[in-house]
Parts: sequence; C-alpha cells; structure tokens
Amino acid sequence: MAIIADYQEEEEKPSSTSTYNATLDHSNPLEFLRAAFRFVSRETDFFKREAAEKEVAVLAREIREEERKKKAAERELEEKGKAEKRLKESREEHEKKSEKAKEKVEDLKMDDAKAEEKKEGTLVPNNGNGLDLEKYSWTQTLQEVTVSVPVPPGTKSRFIACDIKKNHLKVGLKGQPPIIDGELSKPIRPDDCFWSLEDQKSVSILLTKHNQMEWWKSLVKGDPEIDTQKVEPENSKLSDLDPETRQTVEKMMFDQRQKSMGLPTSDEMQKQEILKKFMAESSRDGLFQGKDFVNRCQLASSL
Repeated sequence: MAIIADYQEEEEKPSSTSTYNATLDHSNPLEFLRAAFRFVSRETDFFKREAAEKEVAVLAREIREEERKKKAAERELEEKGKAEKRLKESREEHEKKSEKAKEKVEDLKMDDAKAEEKKEGTLVPNNGNGLDLEKYSWTQTLQEVTVSVPVPPGTKSRFIACDIKKNHLKVGLKGQPPIIDGELSKPIRPDDCFWSLEDQKSVSILLTKHNQMEWWKSLVKGDPEIDTQKVEPENSKLSDLDPETRQTVEKMMFDQRQKSMGLPTSDEMQKQEILKKFMAESSRDGLFQGKDFVNRCQLASSL
C-alpha cells in the first residue's frame, strides 16, 4: 500500500510547464504583451520579485538589439549586393569602352593605311607579298610568282585555256572571255613555267621570274600595284639562297626598311662615310683650300 501511495503522490505534483494560447493583433501588439504578462503573473511568481521590471526592460532591450543587428546585417548584405552589382556594371562598361577604343584605333589605322595607299598609289601586299584581286590573287618570292584563278567547281582541265609567254599571260575557260589577259609587269622564263588545276575549282599558275633579284609591283601592267617597300620575305627562303644572292637580298631588305623610316640606304650611308673621311683628311692635311676644296667635296659626294 505504501508503494501505491507514493505513486499517487507523484502523479498529483503540479506540472512545471503551462500552455498559453493567444492571437497577435498586429495593430495592437501591447495588448498581446499585457495578456502574456498576466498569464505569467497568474502561473508564476515572476512579477512578485523586485527585479522583475528591470529584467523585463533588459529583455526588451536585448530583443531590440537583436532586431537592430538583424536589420543592420540585412542592410549590409543589400549594400554588398548593390556594390557588387555596381562593380560588375562598371567592369562591363569599362570593357565596352575599351573594346570601342580598340575598334576606333583599328579603324584609324585602317584609315591611315588607306590614306597612305591612296596618296602613294600603291597597296599593302598580302601575306604572300602579292595582291588579292576580284578575279584572281597572286603571291611571289624573289624567284617565282604564283597565280591563283578561281573557276566553277567541277571544272575539267580540258576546259582550261592558259597561254604563258615571256611577256604575256592569258588565262580563262574555253569559249568564254579570258579572266586574265595582259602584258606581264616583268619578263618570265616560259620554259620553266607551268599550270595545274587544283581540286577542280582553281587554276594555279607558277611563273619563274627572268630577273630573280627584284620584287614585282603587279602581275600584269595596268593592275593595282603593291608597295614593294612593305614586302616581307620569309627568312626560311633566304637560307635556301647561295651566299652572294642572300647577301644581295639582305641588302635589299635593309634598304627597304631604311627608306620606309626615311633613313639613308646602304649606298647612301657608304657615300656619306667616304665624304666624311675625305673632308676630314683634306682639312687636316691642308691639301685643298677655298674653291678648290669645295669642288673636291662636291666631286666626292657624287661618287
């Protein structure tokens, strides 16, 4: 019986928790708090303590501080997002301006190049040191000229008409007006020339130059001319030349670069050096005076 009595006493102990149900009216939150405080007062002795009012005030400040920090964190996050967005937009704007600036520079370069070409009456060579024209294109080395003439796909070699002479080239399709028909700008060696049909869509013509120490300005006379000072021979080709020819080609390349920069050529530099040496020796030895000295200098400068 004692055991049963103890069990009944334990069951009769009051619970340490209570349930509170209430509805929050957002327009009147104080009424909700008043009801909550009444419930606490009714269920506990919290408000009987002297520090109750102070503890409630501390709790209110803590909640307000938590809310302030929460709002600050949200604002910081929002500002960070805005800053990142502005940075991204700024970068994109900068990239757009840079791209436009690059395009502007390229346009100006092209305009300058076109103006220079128009002024000089010559064109910049293509990558093969020749020129790309509407009906054909051509490239060159010091020894050879290669011409490429497009024809309708599927063309057979028997329909090609190609006549290669020392000073004249005529190319086209039989029964049709020739695509190229004109006097070559320089003589060639006909016996060392040939043509072939490439993939049934292009006629390739190899012309061997008669003078293999000069650059052609055009394929046939009357066609647009290139600026031979802007020709860039391949270094690998130079190694194939004999020493004497290679020396001559390198001299030509040096003179072309000097002319393009407005500087004296190798021959002009040599003349200047001779004149300078002559004048120095004549002045030191007193060999020539007055008019005789001037005449001697003029004679040296004309060498």
